[in-house]
Amino acid sequence: MATQKKAANGKDLDFIRRIITKHKRYDFMFASLGTLVIASLTITLLVLFLDLVIEGYPRFNLDFFSNFPSRRAARAGILSAWIGSSLVLLVTFFVAVPLGISAGVYLEEYAKKNWFSDLIEINVSNLAGVPSIIYGLLALGLFVYSFGLGQSILTAGLTLALLMLPIVIVSTREAIRAIPVHIREAAYAVGATKWQVCHNHVIQYSYGGILTGVIIGMARAIGETAPVITIGALTFIAFLPPSPIGLEPPFINFEWLNSGFTVLPIQMFNWISRPQHAFHINAAATGAVIIMLTLVMNGFAIKLRYNIRKKIKW
Repeated sequence: MATQKKAANGKDLDFIRRIITKHKRYDFMFASLGTLVIASLTITLLVLFLDLVIEGYPRFNLDFFSNFPSRRAARAGILSAWIGSSLVLLVTFFVAVPLGISAGVYLEEYAKKNWFSDLIEINVSNLAGVPSIIYGLLALGLFVYSFGLGQSILTAGLTLALLMLPIVIVSTREAIRAIPVHIREAAYAVGATKWQVCHNHVIQYSYGGILTGVIIGMARAIGETAPVITIGALTFIAFLPPSPIGLEPPFINFEWLNSGFTVLPIQMFNWISRPQHAFHINAAATGAVIIMLTLVMNGFAIKLRYNIRKKIKW
């Protein structure tokens, strides 16, 4: 009898060992496949980036960033494009971030869990994957024609804010969901209100994830071309919008919101569509600048999230 039990136990141990070995083999295969895919994508991006840098290297100088576009490729610059991109992203940030974070906090902490909130969640998730040209067509009919805002920086900022809004909402909700429930329970136990729990605990602990989503959304917005072309961004512009800061009281000027504009992707598109090779060099330099800005913003988001999470003590 004892011999039979030992044999049975031995068979069970052998069976468990085989299962563990099989699962370890699958884990190794999956990890290897994931590493191969990541390495392939990274190498592809690096090759494309180096190709742009090598081709556009002759234009990496101060004149390229301080000159207006010109019919002569050697004298052309991206001054109006990078300033236009900065002003458009400024409007996008101040519209999308407060609305997106507020909507995410409301949906996750205040909204009742029913079919209506589920419907909103499904639509928000779907909006994050809608092609950007759809937002451009929506903005053309809504902001340009219905509201009469014209083909201005304000219209472009609102358009990109619509594009960025689902990203901010989804990232805010995911960051809030990662907060352990015992933090909320401890705050309620000492008499904190709903708003105090959200403001002083939930948002504070999820700050890193929220900011990461915001910066990633801004990085996507800086490279969008289809929406701003649809609403009528200029392809050649040799002037700057009025300065947002004035020399006379109240020292703030809002005339720049109604100004015409261009952005870096459109300037790149304008140059690459010309037959002269010299303009293609300008386009390559502009593409390298866009990629560098995107990488810097994403790297800043990763570093910021790491620093914030390191300071948090659960």
